[in-house]
Amino acid sequence: MRVFVAGATGAVGRPLVRMLAASGHHVTAMTRSEARASALRSGGVDAVVCDVFDPDVLRRTVLEARPDVLIHELTDIPPALDPDPAMAEEQLAGNRRIRTEGTRILVDAAVAAGASRVVAESIAFAYAPVGGPVKVEHDPLMDGPSADAVRALESSCLGTAGIEGAVLRYGYFYGPGSFYAEDGSATALVRRGELPIVGDDDDLTSFVHVDDAAAATLLALESPPGIYNVVDDEPAPTREWLPVFAEAVGAPPPPRTRGDGRAEDYARGASNAKAKRLLGWIPRYASWRDGFSTAPR
Repeated sequence: MRVFVAGATGAVGRPLVRMLAASGHHVTAMTRSEARASALRSGGVDAVVCDVFDPDVLRRTVLEARPDVLIHELTDIPPALDPDPAMAEEQLAGNRRIRTEGTRILVDAAVAAGASRVVAESIAFAYAPVGGPVKVEHDPLMDGPSADAVRALESSCLGTAGIEGAVLRYGYFYGPGSFYAEDGSATALVRRGELPIVGDDDDLTSFVHVDDAAAATLLALESPPGIYNVVDDEPAPTREWLPVFAEAVGAPPPPRTRGDGRAEDYARGASNAKAKRLLGWIPRYASWRDGFSTAPR
């Protein structure tokens, strides 16, 4: 199978390209850096330098690659996000543009090149804070600019004539290239004792190791179309996972602060039952409990 990977040097893109090549697929890997393209070529895959916001060049590049499947792993997320939600939204403006305008450009190029499928990265932590604690794929998303960009991405992938779309709603990444990598910004905060447990903290987090996310993406090449939560088996509140992570990275126990008295507006986790059933995906790191200490970081 001929596969075009946009975002080939991201946290999931790197292991994904290796897995695709090892599985015998012909891979064209897209990046914006010639140095990264050279590194990809040294790994035995075709690599192209292209900017998603140059639609004419991108279209020609995808046409030349003649992919059966286009995989969209492009993001624009800074190495560290501001703890103030309003400031973080400003930092994510580029990422929203990729999800909206960039996705449309990629899907249009895939159609022009005769690709039959687009597989796209989405997120499993945009579910509306209503109802039960663990969400499935048909549950509603929250309101706001970032969630609207997720809707736009998913609509482009799932609603374009002639294209089968598979949207993978990844959980919070840990592993190389993530905030929770050995050199990640969240790891640095934990080591400095600056990431606290807030009150009783009923927010649920669903994690996934980047290698497991890549493995699910590989399976999505030939899966039934649709939306899939790609998360591990154990959504958990910060009061449970943060001390385990701190111990795994050699940090002191996280501090505790008082909560703000909120009631029901806490974040929800996500269920991976559909991905297990229809993708046949079994995460190697079924829980962050083991993954934090044993998985590559």
